[in-house]
Parts: sequence; C-alpha cells; structure tokens
Amino acid sequence: MLEIVEQRAVRNPHIPTLCRHVELLVRVDGAGEPCHIRVSDDGVKLDQAPQSSADLVLEASADAWEKHFSAVPPPGFQTLSAMRRVGHLVVSGRQIEFYRNLLLLELLFSLDVDPGAAASGHAFPPPGTIENVVGRYLHLELDGRMHRVYFEEAGSGIPLVCLHTAGADGRQYRALLNDPEVTAKFRVIAFDMPWHGKSSPPAGFGNETYRLTTDGYVGFVMAFCAALKLDDPVVMGCSIGGRAVLHLALRHGESFRAAIGLQSATYAENSVLDEAELTPLNRGDVHAGRLAGASMASLTAPRSPDADRWETMWHYMQGGPGIFLGDLHYYFSDGDLRNGALNALDVEKCPVYLLTGEYDYSATPEMTLELAREINATHCEIMQDMGHFPMSENPLKFREYLLPVLERIAA
Repeated sequence: MLEIVEQRAVRNPHIPTLCRHVELLVRVDGAGEPCHIRVSDDGVKLDQAPQSSADLVLEASADAWEKHFSAVPPPGFQTLSAMRRVGHLVVSGRQIEFYRNLLLLELLFSLDVDPGAAASGHAFPPPGTIENVVGRYLHLELDGRMHRVYFEEAGSGIPLVCLHTAGADGRQYRALLNDPEVTAKFRVIAFDMPWHGKSSPPAGFGNETYRLTTDGYVGFVMAFCAALKLDDPVVMGCSIGGRAVLHLALRHGESFRAAIGLQSATYAENSVLDEAELTPLNRGDVHAGRLAGASMASLTAPRSPDADRWETMWHYMQGGPGIFLGDLHYYFSDGDLRNGALNALDVEKCPVYLLTGEYDYSATPEMTLELAREINATHCEIMQDMGHFPMSENPLKFREYLLPVLERIAA
C-alpha cells in the first residue's frame, strides 16, 4: 500500500502544489504495522520514526484496504470518502485537516488512473469544429426579482429539459447536447440555475445568503418551461435534479410528457456532509472549491474515464461561494419526500424513469429501488460501472442506458 502511495506522490503533477505550506503527519492503521506519511513543502514522504503524534489517523481493516487498492474497487471502497461514508474507514485526530487536505489525500489514496486507460468517454471532433450548441440568456421574474438565466440547446423535436446537480451547472450535459442520435429526435435544453454557472445572482444578492427550497426550485423550472413555450416536455435531472423531477411530476405531472430521475431517491442521508462537516465548505481557511471537487469526485466510479472525472470535478471547483452549501439545504432537508406525498404521484399521468449508478453512496441503488417500488416507477435500472454523475463522468456508458428510455418516451 505504501509503495502505491509513494508512486502516486511522485507521478501526480498536482501533488507538489497541494503540499505547499502544509505540515501534516498522517498515520494509517489496519494494513499491517501502523505507518506514517508526512506531508510538507518537501512533498510526501514515509516517516519511519515520527517524533510527534499524528495529526490525522486513517483506520480501516486489512480487508478494506485490500479492496480499496484493488484494480477495480467494489462499490463503497472506491475512495476514502466512500469508505468513510459507508463505515469502512474511521478518521480521527484533527478532523479539519481531513477536509482541508481532502483533494491531496484522495489523489494519494484513491483518484489514480492507469496510464493506459481511456482518456475520455466521448470522442472529440476535429480541430476547428464549431458545435451545434446555441447558448442564450432568458430574463425571468422569480418571486418579484429579475434573473438573467443562461441556457444552451441543441436539436429539434421533443423538448428535453436537463437539471444539473447541486453546486454545478449545465455543462454537465455537454456530451448529451452533442449527441446526434439524441438531438435528431429531442430538443435538448440545459440551463444554469439562478446563482449557478453563467446565471448570475439577482441584484442585491450581496445582502443575503443563498438557500434553495422546493417551492423555489419547482417554481423556477415551471417558469423556465413556460417562458420558452415548451409543449409537453420531458424533464430529466440528476441528484438534486433527480429529486426535483419527483416534485415536478407530483405537483405538475400533467405538464410533462415524462420525468427521468438520475440518482433519484426520496431523501439523502445528511451524514454525507453532516452539520459539523458542512462547516468546512464555508471556512476562510479551507479551499471550498477543492473540497467540493474532491468530495464529488469520490462519488464517481473507478472505471469512469479520467478526463471526464476531472471535468466533473472541475465544475465543482468553480462554484460560487456558498452555492453548493445552499443547494444541499434542499437535498438534505427541504426537499425530503419521506412525508407520504409520493402516494399522490400518478405515473400514468407522468411516467417516471429511474437510472442510478452502482457506485453512488449518496442516492444509493437500494434507495432508488425503494423509490421505484413506492411510486410503481415506469422503469428502473441500476447502471453498472457508473457513479453519481453519469452524464458527465462517463457519457458513452451513460447513453447505453439513456437511449432505450428516450426511445420508449418518443414512441
């Protein structure tokens, strides 16, 4: 194990930058004799005889470490964050150092790729190609305030409105917007929610704290569809978007041809980032972009192409201050659907299709299957070798699952 960490420390070009101005001693327990890893301006080195106690302790069983460092880790073992979330890893010591240095730790222990692996899950066009994707701004009045909402679209036919994940933006659907097999039958539309991506906050935002609510989310999507005069659109969302499509089908099912939930569940366990853990996202001494990026990269599948995993992580590294945190209010609290409301969801009026990646430890396959049984979903499938961001972390693999669903909807 230590040899693997040492090799990654040498070959990963990001490690030296992440080590700058860091003084950290990490003890790793469970893989034979306890070992120590020292991080400093000099890089990452094994410390055979530390003169001080560890700042951070990572403890797991020998079996758990073996699975984690296997060629293809099974679900729940793919990253440190995943192991911690499902109970295979105990982190003790100065907890803030875990979050402050999460990207560094995940790069050393988890987010590594075989140099011979596929660079990307989708083919890039020749140099000089101009994509058939058009970006526009839509001026919307929401709750008495004007918003300038950015969206991109491509194709023609049945409108397919795409909802991105928490703290991200419509770039997650870049591959779908450029898929000719999809755009031949569907008008694919991907927006940046207000406060996200190119959709700047409304005037006066400097005097408030962003917080997403169910009413606000549903109201925005309905206003967006109405402003574009979309006729019987399909709505597809991932993560918080996967929750939102349930609220939309429940409240406005007659307005949609179908709903597609990616990584959908009735709730999310707040222990992904509990109240104590949410604090680092809003601390001045923690790089919130790196923390969010590393946390979300841990939700991807180990076989997802490296370039696509990094692009998915990059979206999170660019989020505005407090936006990811504000979205999680909806995901963890306000949007919780364990209140019996789903009993009124009519899948005859609005068919609901559910697709979830097997490596997702936030909206787990078990949670999606439970949801499917509760609402008698039109279709439910667990996507192999996929994580929490199927449309961006592995677009080619994702289309294998999405295209049959779209064919059924278009029939």
